[in-house]
Amino acid sequence: MSWSEAALIFAGGLFAGVVNAMAGGGSLLTVPLLALGGVEGLLANGTNRIAVLIQTLGSGYGFWRRGHKVTKELIPILVPATAGGLIGALVVSGLDDEIFKKAFGLLMIPLVILAILKPKAKKAPEPWPVWVTATVFFGIGIYAGAIQAGVGLIMLLVLSRAGYDLVTANSIKIYVVVVVSVIAVIIFVSRGQVRWGPAGVLSAGAFIGGYVGSQIAVDGGEKVIRPVLVVTVLALSGRMLGFY
Repeated sequence: MSWSEAALIFAGGLFAGVVNAMAGGGSLLTVPLLALGGVEGLLANGTNRIAVLIQTLGSGYGFWRRGHKVTKELIPILVPATAGGLIGALVVSGLDDEIFKKAFGLLMIPLVILAILKPKAKKAPEPWPVWVTATVFFGIGIYAGAIQAGVGLIMLLVLSRAGYDLVTANSIKIYVVVVVSVIAVIIFVSRGQVRWGPAGVLSAGAFIGGYVGSQIAVDGGEKVIRPVLVVTVLALSGRMLGFY
């Protein structure tokens, strides 16, 4: 990793951290930026998971400290999500780099739309049956283990439809991402798909960016970040798809 590549990865993590704090969807930036910084395809996906795990561990600890602990009621969510995460990580880690890059590039477009629209979740009048919740979160676990980008927004909407209030849904989302990220990291590390130097640089940038974004008290800051996010993600998507 050269100094210029390290600077690009750090700047990408910094911007992604600010975006996550102010608007959401910053994780859509980190994998393609890692690729631009010399960490290609599956290595970028595995390396990105280190930063994701560090961020979510901090968030999970915060929720735990505030009393949102894992209870037996979360078993129908955590168990299938964990199983799905294992399958997703195993499958994606065996893909060809070019196939992964094109798949990720295509996924970036609908996910950035979801991040920008950020629809407000509404609580369902009746909770889902356990088997429905387990089936849905098995599928979400597969996606989270394989790709992860945008999974937080997806889970928040799904959990609200499953009958959870938004505060509880947010804490459950964090716990699921932590568990799936741990599994994914173990698999990617065991298959040699993590570059530790870039992972450290990305994590440092994302941590600082998250702090800076949370401290910015400028009215309309989110209105500035969102258009920049759209333009950047679309440009990186085109790069991942090989258009230029």
